[in-house]
Amino acid sequence: MQSILLFVDDIYEDLELLYSKIRMEEAGFKTAVAGPEAAKTYHGKHGYPCKAELSFERVQMGSFTALIIPGGYAPDKIRRHPKALEIVRSMNDAKKPIAFICHAGWVPISAKILKGKRATGCSAIKDDLENAGAHYVDQAVVVDGHLISSRTPADLPQFCKALLEILEK
Repeated sequence: MQSILLFVDDIYEDLELLYSKIRMEEAGFKTAVAGPEAAKTYHGKHGYPCKAELSFERVQMGSFTALIIPGGYAPDKIRRHPKALEIVRSMNDAKKPIAFICHAGWVPISAKILKGKRATGCSAIKDDLENAGAHYVDQAVVVDGHLISSRTPADLPQFCKALLEILEK
């Protein structure tokens, strides 16, 4: 069974993590949540709890088919963890799907994998994406090879559909 890794830290966007996780499980994928500390419960912007099963340090990248990075303000915390950035770079090098939404673009920006790529995110990080060398596109979902990006929770249906289409190939 294919497994999908999701990142978490405090102040994640509740819908972006939970909707994506549930949607992947409905499609038959196993999911695992990684954060700075394993077995810690993190809280979203709207108070929903999410317990990390793994720490970033314990993630074995070969065990996962894809990565989902939810937005909110958690990505600003996640990108400060060298191991999280190493996971992103490793998955990028292996051309495994990396899906990021809203403010989550901060993580691949810090991993330095977006130069020359098409991507989207919430309008608040448009300049950050462009300054990282990405070509910003204002649309619900942008797919550039194995990179899938979306703007806001309103784009979650298109975001998850695009990721599932890539995973089915």
